[in-house]
Amino acid sequence: MSRAEHSREPCPHRILDDIGGAYGMGAVGGGLVHLTKGVWSGPRGGKVSHGFQAARMNSLRLGGSFAVWGGLFSAIDCSLVGIRKKEDPLNAVMAGAATGGILQLRMGMKSAMRSAAFGGVLLAMIEGLGIVISRMASPPPQGGPPAMIQEQFQQQQQLAVEGPQEPQPEGVWSKVTGWLGGGEDDEKPAPPTAPKDLSNDKYAAPAMPDFTSGK
Repeated sequence: MSRAEHSREPCPHRILDDIGGAYGMGAVGGGLVHLTKGVWSGPRGGKVSHGFQAARMNSLRLGGSFAVWGGLFSAIDCSLVGIRKKEDPLNAVMAGAATGGILQLRMGMKSAMRSAAFGGVLLAMIEGLGIVISRMASPPPQGGPPAMIQEQFQQQQQLAVEGPQEPQPEGVWSKVTGWLGGGEDDEKPAPPTAPKDLSNDKYAAPAMPDFTSGK
């Protein structure tokens, strides 16, 4: 899955976008953190004012630090996109490692290597989490479950190899029942018989008189 699906701005516009987003995140998040710390450590009766003072003094500084990190990260990311001619999570991982190492070079090579490793691992975790969330949020593929599709495909292959099945021959039991008068002959209705002439039969019942003639 490419990072183009993450609804980010194309290069080089994403550099300014990431600088602004990182600055806002650092200023707001850092302000809230220092506000909480100032209220907690402030003197009794002036905790709130001490917290707001700490937030005002540190929020803009943290916002600037985040903006530098975001701008350098996006610049390296866009450079990797231009060099590799494709956009994937590997660019973000390498950009995170390079950004962490460059910003920590003033503290020595060993500290820069540790910061680069931390930045690469952090960006790898973020990209992996984004891929998992995107797959969970995407709709399921059409056409039914894969197991059902595979079963239908196997049945079609079996029919293509074996060909159409011929009707099974009549069993021995059906032949025996046919010889004995059973089977399908019992189910056929008997043919209609002509009515008997009972005029010369002296034991026959008398005919029903006709009351409608008036005689």
